[in-house]
Amino acid sequence: MQTCQHVLFERSEMKDRHLVRKKIREHIADKAKLPILIFPEGTCINNTSVMMFKKGSFEVGGTIHPVAIKYDPRFGDAFWNSAKYSMLTYVFNVMTSWAIVCNVWYLPPMVKEEEEDAVHFANRVKAVIAARGGMSVLPWDGGLKRKKVKESFKEEQQKKYCQIV
Repeated sequence: MQTCQHVLFERSEMKDRHLVRKKIREHIADKAKLPILIFPEGTCINNTSVMMFKKGSFEVGGTIHPVAIKYDPRFGDAFWNSAKYSMLTYVFNVMTSWAIVCNVWYLPPMVKEEEEDAVHFANRVKAVIAARGGMSVLPWDGGLKRKKVKESFKEEQQKKYCQIV
């Protein structure tokens, strides 16, 4: 990973977040360096939707070159449902699949507009990717598939529902 100039960090550490932001800004300022590949969802899901993007990737400036990636499950499913299959079962399924077919679309570069904050820019990029891949846009974080929903989030949604009713 050191030869490819990876930037590793612990998401829960605020100091790491600031250091990563600084390293990414330095990297994109150096035109001699290769572009950085970032997966802003932070996780993979079931190939039907695009989940909330982490805003940090969109705060550092620079040009975003969006890529839509969607697996074709006809010959083998690359998605690992960790709640349903063990890692060993998943690896066996992938290795014995006839083929793993992946459609990749390179979309036009995008730049943050002057009046746009990082969240709105991330949502705009996410919508373009989802539209090209024929996927739906989801407003929540992919981490929800591994963690329990916070009580405060549940209460907020319940209040909104009560106001509607």
